[in-house]
Amino acid sequence: MAKANPVAIQKHLKGVDYPANKQTLIKHAKKQGADQAILSLLEQLPEEEEYESPTDLNKAIGEID
Repeated sequence: MAKANPVAIQKHLKGVDYPANKQTLIKHAKKQGADQAILSLLEQLPEEEEYESPTDLNKAIGEID
């Protein structure tokens, strides 16, 4: 699967309060109108992780195969 553009991902997560977990990020992205590619990428994030910043999130997304 092609990687989503980090800028596009962050656009759909604008205004989210960090630290944030996977479910918070998905819910916020849905409210912001994220497409299925971005949502499915967020779905692949580890369940137990909490992301301290957009940079942490981008790093985690970069590690998804």
